[in-house]
Amino acid sequence: MNVIRKIGHNEIVKSNTPILITWDDGKSRLCGDFRALNNYTKADRYPIPRIPHSLEKLAKAKYLTKMEFMKGFHHNGVKPNSIKLLRIICHMGIYEYTRMPFGIKIAPAHFQRMMDTIFQE
Repeated sequence: MNVIRKIGHNEIVKSNTPILITWDDGKSRLCGDFRALNNYTKADRYPIPRIPHSLEKLAKAKYLTKMEFMKGFHHNGVKPNSIKLLRIICHMGIYEYTRMPFGIKIAPAHFQRMMDTIFQE
């Protein structure tokens, strides 16, 4: 799964600044700073389940399964006409995301929709 690809230097591009997110455990992740893009992105109002509701359903379950979705957002593709908006620039060149990156306003709703489609009741 190619999440990001390098683009040529001859293209005229608008790009986003990369930012490094670091957690308390010392792990880090490189993300694009998509705040400006998010200001122009139409909200996706797809409902995200509430934790109390999910726990209520789990309490009634006969079987439980635990799954880990490593880099879950990256399992959602990006429409070809949106890829150029998801560019980041750094000392190694200009890159663009071909899969849904972290930091995009609509990513959680898209991921939840994908999960609901896969695990339909």
